[in-house]
Amino acid sequence: MSNIVVAALYKFVSLEDVEALRLPLLETCQLNKIKGTLLLAREGINGTIAGTREGIDRVISWLSADTRFCDLEYKESSASTMPFFRMKVRLKKEIVTLGVPCVDLNEKKGTYVEPEHWNDLIRDPDVLVIDVRNDYEVAIGKFKRAINPETQAFREFPEFVQTHLDPKKHKKIAMSCTGGIRCEKASAYMLKVGFEEVYHLKGGVLKYLERIPASESLWEGECFVFDQRTAVKEGLKLGDFSTCYACRYPLSPEDRSSPEFEEGLSCPHCYQTLSFEQKRRFAERQRQCRRAAAQGLKHLGT
Repeated sequence: MSNIVVAALYKFVSLEDVEALRLPLLETCQLNKIKGTLLLAREGINGTIAGTREGIDRVISWLSADTRFCDLEYKESSASTMPFFRMKVRLKKEIVTLGVPCVDLNEKKGTYVEPEHWNDLIRDPDVLVIDVRNDYEVAIGKFKRAINPETQAFREFPEFVQTHLDPKKHKKIAMSCTGGIRCEKASAYMLKVGFEEVYHLKGGVLKYLERIPASESLWEGECFVFDQRTAVKEGLKLGDFSTCYACRYPLSPEDRSSPEFEEGLSCPHCYQTLSFEQKRRFAERQRQCRRAAAQGLKHLGT
């Protein structure tokens, strides 16, 4: 039974008091037995937290009491077990790292597109559809016609734009990402460097999967999420992927049936690259996990 609420939230808003906000926010989450990670920076807030219905509601109510957070970009899904180990509130330079200091979300950003209108936009042959997520995320699911920039981190996206895109040639750009935050920031960057029409999916893939029925969906595959669930699919139901402990790559059922897959030790994506010492260390960790499970406990590394 799914009784854990998983809440993903963000907002680009000027925060001059992030240091003062950190501890009260952490204490509010801990008091309500919430786990997950929230990032605070001068450009806003971002993160995913999980807990009971009552606990999540109390944290969101606490945030909403501050007028700067009253209209967070917010979405919920569910999990049958807690997908996080602990609660962290971290101070960062950016709530999502693009590494381009000239980008100001309060100055200019692309046009939001609601999930209900997204299909019409990306069906337009004049629109270049770009998935701004990392390569391993795109590998397990993306929108039809979406280009994979083949980045390993979001900070590589500006280089992709500079080397592969041309404002004179690519007149209309539509971008998507997991929850909307990366494509929102990417849209501001692209407008800054001269692109004219830039659109981004409001609420990201998660909001699209929540609202658009499978019979109408242009999404192919599953959507990677940064917690113990690994991936979700239409209706935000739990997906079929898991995560390799050794290399953190998402694993399909086919990957897990490979002779190179051994739970907690290796998978087809890393089997040939692991050193003897790494395999020895992972094997010891897996032994400890099995012993903890036999005692009815949960090993913190699982």
